[in-house]
Amino acid sequence: MTFSLIGRCARTGQFGAVAATSSIAVGARVTHCAANVGAVLTQHRTDPQLGPRGLDLLRSGCSAQETVDALVASTPHAQWRQIAVLDRTGGSAVYSGVRTKAEMSHVAAADVCAIGNILANVRVTPAMMQAFQTQASDPLAERLMRALEAGLAAGGEIAPVRSAHLLVVEAYSFPLVDLRVDWDEAPVTALRSLWNRYAPLTGDFLLRAIDPDRAPVR
Repeated sequence: MTFSLIGRCARTGQFGAVAATSSIAVGARVTHCAANVGAVLTQHRTDPQLGPRGLDLLRSGCSAQETVDALVASTPHAQWRQIAVLDRTGGSAVYSGVRTKAEMSHVAAADVCAIGNILANVRVTPAMMQAFQTQASDPLAERLMRALEAGLAAGGEIAPVRSAHLLVVEAYSFPLVDLRVDWDEAPVTALRSLWNRYAPLTGDFLLRAIDPDRAPVR
């Protein structure tokens, strides 16, 4: 019971992910991104091992499709898995096993993949992709948030959503943005509030890590 999206900003090279689900702590299991490498989503009877494994395959030079193929071939329970991958060039690939519960939907294009299961309707993931692709010059995190909001507005899951995650990586081993709502009556709304508060501070927190002498005092 999850809807999620991974995206790449062609201008900055950032990768990011958003996800929402009716269970607790979606960000602990579903969303996986690495700077200059790519992004992986793994959900539906989720196996979190597939995320780091997928990133390792991307680091080795595999394309998005080769990574998906290898993940499917290497797990004995592929029929339960739903996977999406973006590679460093923006190549995309998706997979939904035959036991993924309806309504199930997945869409992929250059620089973006969206997947969902146990959805209110099949329009959820196309709505997410369309929102992400609009105003491509905006910050990646904002585009990801709009995609998650569009998925919810299109119907979201059949069950009430309870957790949500926003993740963006840029050039370093640590995330540029990593915001989570782990149990809430309206987690997408709460995540939007967190992002609005965090957005003007993003550059400051980065400077504190890489150039503390230039970091403003707040």
